[in-house]
Amino acid sequence: MRLLADIGGTNIRFALVHEGSSEPQQAVNMLCADFRGLEEAARHYLREAGVASVSEAAFDVATAVTGDFIKLTNSPWAFSIEQTRRALGLQRLIVINDFTALALSLPSIQPSELRKVGGGAGVSGAPLGLIGAGTGLGVSALIGRDSRWIPIQGEGGHTAFSPMDEREDGVLAVLRERYGHVSTERVCSGPGLVNIYESLCALDHVVVKALKPEQVAEAGLNGSDPQCAEALQMFCAILGTAAANLVITLGARGGLYIGGGIVPRLGDYFVGSPFRARFEHKGRFSKYLAEVPAWVILAENPALQGLAAALNDGFGAT
Repeated sequence: MRLLADIGGTNIRFALVHEGSSEPQQAVNMLCADFRGLEEAARHYLREAGVASVSEAAFDVATAVTGDFIKLTNSPWAFSIEQTRRALGLQRLIVINDFTALALSLPSIQPSELRKVGGGAGVSGAPLGLIGAGTGLGVSALIGRDSRWIPIQGEGGHTAFSPMDEREDGVLAVLRERYGHVSTERVCSGPGLVNIYESLCALDHVVVKALKPEQVAEAGLNGSDPQCAEALQMFCAILGTAAANLVITLGARGGLYIGGGIVPRLGDYFVGSPFRARFEHKGRFSKYLAEVPAWVILAENPALQGLAAALNDGFGAT
């Protein structure tokens, strides 16, 4: 058995997989805050799963993988790949970006696990784009080469936020005072949803409530708070702009996939949101984007499948 771990800013998902298989088993979701670090969480999972030890593992992390030391962007967790490998008694440990793992899962996701949000059929063999909002904003892609899909490891969530109207200009101005550089992640993530809400309150001279991302989303869905409602609409629009930028940059005419923890929970609301109109609002390239299909990923724990594929294909840092 091999160990898989999908490590986000809030949650960590563990699973086991047989060598050569791409089907994770005994998947368990845990809160990162319940453990001091990755090693403690991994030992707890293996103990609960009744597994004494494993020799190989693949982990994905919500940050860039640029060397041995890993520090998560939106979590206090940090670890050395080599020290973790030794501590867990592993012969091989692969560590990749979380959205790279999700990208690797795309070829195995079934049509029933996707929900289309506009566009045409897509161009067969063309690159596939991937974006998703959760605790942060993740971005990746798959590029076809020699009958194989090659994933792109990037940090596109930290590109600069580009507002498209005066209201978004106002949000940018408020957040620039707070952060200096305002990345797309600052407005297109769970914390970003709160940032938009608080900025709109400042612009409207309304007292800010201490709300969590899920509370802003809920109030936006039911329309009980005007700033929350506008914040959720703006979040979807901004995601459309970011997704369009990704598709044009990569030539991802094969399609745009949307993952992360927020959008799949919005259901019909997202389909009717400003996302698609903003996605196609690109001047001379509007027709180009109108033909690109977008799909919301509804599969459960797809990144774990991507990790299994990484182990089978030998992809990633070890």
